Amino acid sequence: MAEGTHLGRTVVHHPRRASLLVLAFALWLLPCAGQEKPDWLANVRERIAAQDLPAALQITERRLAEAPQDYEAQGWHGRLLAWSGRWTEAEDEYRQVLEFTPNDVDILVGLSDVLAWQQRFAEALVPLDRAQQLEPGRAEIHVRRGRLLQALGQVTPARVAFREALAIEPSDSAARAGLSSLQGEFRNELRIGTDFDFFNFADTSKGVMVSLRSRLSSRWAGSIAGTFQDRFEQQTGRFVASVTYQLDRRSVITVGGGAGRDRGVIPKGEAFFEYDRGFNFGSQHFVRGVELTYGQRWLWFQDARILVLSPGAIFYLPRDFTWSVQIPVARSRFPGLPAEWRPSGITRLTFPLRRELTGNLFYAVGTENFAQVDQVGRFSARTWGGGVRHRINPRQDVTAYVLYQDRSQGRNQTSFGITYGIRF
Repeated sequence: MAEGTHLGRTVVHHPRRASLLVLAFALWLLPCAGQEKPDWLANVRERIAAQDLPAALQITERRLAEAPQDYEAQGWHGRLLAWSGRWTEAEDEYRQVLEFTPNDVDILVGLSDVLAWQQRFAEALVPLDRAQQLEPGRAEIHVRRGRLLQALGQVTPARVAFREALAIEPSDSAARAGLSSLQGEFRNELRIGTDFDFFNFADTSKGVMVSLRSRLSSRWAGSIAGTFQDRFEQQTGRFVASVTYQLDRRSVITVGGGAGRDRGVIPKGEAFFEYDRGFNFGSQHFVRGVELTYGQRWLWFQDARILVLSPGAIFYLPRDFTWSVQIPVARSRFPGLPAEWRPSGITRLTFPLRRELTGNLFYAVGTENFAQVDQVGRFSARTWGGGVRHRINPRQDVTAYVLYQDRSQGRNQTSFGITYGIRF
């Protein structure tokens, strides 16, 4: 999952079986200088070339039953387990081989790959560093180190590793791609935007937003945002700040709060936290991974107190599709009235349109936006909408959205907005 967990979002990538089979086929074609290939190994390579991994596994298992101390057969068994997505078994097999052949560079590289595919990036560096010490002239090892360091957020060492690979092999396309990808590794993102809300029961509302998000270290990030609105003939302003901490390779937690000049329209104060946990299911599954989220948000209005519980999930699907579902439940309390719980929900599908263009469609039921006073109270609503994100270059992007909300009591709202982001 690619490679690594980013603060605030757990992003998931997987090795492609096809590329592994191509690599294996290339190994099959390499001459075995001064050595005749054993029959079992020739059969294994033939099965790999035919993309029949189960048959290749059976051949290695029969060989190991005949010769348990054949470490070459055990190494191939580990490779086939890894390519079949059985990563834990492959890890055990590789470690057993290394107990008897600790300087086998191919096995060290294989163990590193299996650990990386499980997103155990720091652990994966250990055998790879050993492999580099044994064979410092192999460009592919430096490329692998660069990818692991990049996944760990160590941008400068990753850049050095890719450059070392290019010094060995100037035409190495993987090393060049790695260096190119690091151009997008920026610590700060500044966004500015505007939006408009059109009502059939009130004057048009408009607002502007500015935010700054910074990655402070490999584990810490922070953000601050300000929103200024002309809503229901009132001028309001609101500031929100938060910090995010990466607990481990798959989990992050965010806490924050805010205050504003409310004018009876937006919250006077707020506090919130969110916890994200990612899971990897492997590239052979339709759902490649899932990110579970849970958040709590407290909002203090002039005449109301709101608590919002927001469990949700993001599903990572083939071809860079993602599907998210969130089911907020809000507890509203007004002076002189008992507290009331009201559920709502929102689902969103995000998908690529072109190389630099991503789209999304969403549908919501209930009062899904509790940051405005007109979204709090006894009414129901259905909302349809969509948006696009255009990546101008690694530093800049533009996003836009439009939505229509059909409320009870014959009311409706149409909104659209646009933001511009720059990273540095």
